[in-house]
Amino acid sequence: MLAASAVLVLSGCVGAPAPPPVTIVATVTATPKPTPTPTPTAAPEPAPAPAPDPVPNAPAPVYEPGPAYDLGARDGANGSPVLDGGGMPISYTVVSGDSFFDIAQRFDLPQQQLLRMNPQVHDYGENVYIGDVVNLDWTKTG
Repeated sequence: MLAASAVLVLSGCVGAPAPPPVTIVATVTATPKPTPTPTPTAAPEPAPAPAPDPVPNAPAPVYEPGPAYDLGARDGANGSPVLDGGGMPISYTVVSGDSFFDIAQRFDLPQQQLLRMNPQVHDYGENVYIGDVVNLDWTKTG
């Protein structure tokens, strides 16, 4: 009995049977790499057209405004013009204090045109003398 009680007493000391071993299986799956989103790019600009070959400028046209009109005496153009039958001025005689520029202004003519109409005037009209006759008839020169 003693032996049976010892077995009973000792049987309480015996632990419960060990559970069966657990097998853990780890499966490794690759982390998916994100597909890069393409960066939007601007459409390529077209190549510029080649520059055309240079072309020399055409000479400027000569503009002849037309007949002289007397706008009245003024400082630098005080003389009296000679008029044609229609009352249009055809010539002007330089008097004291006159300048070629003021004569051109009085008769509403560009100075360059008045110079072309009067090739006898030199130095771009800088020097006109008392008694010089300035042609105002745009149909005649000299």
